[in-house]
Amino acid sequence: MGWWDIFRSIIYGIVEGITEWLPVSSTGHLILLKEWMPLGQSPEYFSMYLVVIQLGAIMAVVVTYWHRIWPFALQTGHISAAGSGSSKKRIAVKPEIITMWLKALVACVPAAIIGVLFDDDIDRLFYNPWVVAAALIIVGVIFILVENWIKGKRPAVIKMEGISWKIAFFIGLFQVAAAVFPGVSRSGATIIGGLILGLSRTLSAEFTFYMAVPVMLGASFLKLVTYDGGWNLLNFLVLLTGMAVAFLVSLKIIEFLMNYIRKNNFKVFGYYRIALGLLVILYFAFS
Repeated sequence: MGWWDIFRSIIYGIVEGITEWLPVSSTGHLILLKEWMPLGQSPEYFSMYLVVIQLGAIMAVVVTYWHRIWPFALQTGHISAAGSGSSKKRIAVKPEIITMWLKALVACVPAAIIGVLFDDDIDRLFYNPWVVAAALIIVGVIFILVENWIKGKRPAVIKMEGISWKIAFFIGLFQVAAAVFPGVSRSGATIIGGLILGLSRTLSAEFTFYMAVPVMLGASFLKLVTYDGGWNLLNFLVLLTGMAVAFLVSLKIIEFLMNYIRKNNFKVFGYYRIALGLLVILYFAFS
């Protein structure tokens, strides 16, 4: 039973790594996967696992975009004294990256408030396949409608510096839906918000990646400190395996998505969501 759980966690990690960054809902896919391939763990553990496994995917963002998200740099300055030169190293701060992180944190505030206040209620009321199916279909339709609406329009914001505090906050409001309803997709909600607010596709995706770092660090911390199901070697290895696999898969998926949306739109993900949502409804209606 134990080794099978680790094998299943590898599958969960693959699914998480693929679906965390594609706007198709990683949590929704993992909830559906649980129906067909459940982990041999308690419901309390699985609720924690669903969130904390995403830390592996988040680390892929940190590795991929390290040069863009780390706000400090070591610089060497030249100092002349008494005819001889010497060098001195100092830490330089990149203010544009500090500002970017502050805007990402502003965008995270609405979802963070909802998550802290209603975490248990959300788990109890909405973590079921029917809610996931409905969210998959609804957001899929919205993706197609938004892409049709912006077709032919030039994006108003194409650089990170162009994202105002107001835009960042409103993108965060879109994320609230993902915080409440599994199947919406956090990345899907924020990308849709970015497109509606005038961001380019690549910038919407990139800002979504950055927002994910504080969101998932906070959500994972909350789940870990409130988890009271107990730890043993097996459930620790199950979680660690899922995170590691999600990290490795995410490295490739982030690269794929950014290359894809430079030449294409998000409609294909909308159609996929609708098709999957309908299949889920049919499966659970007749099973």
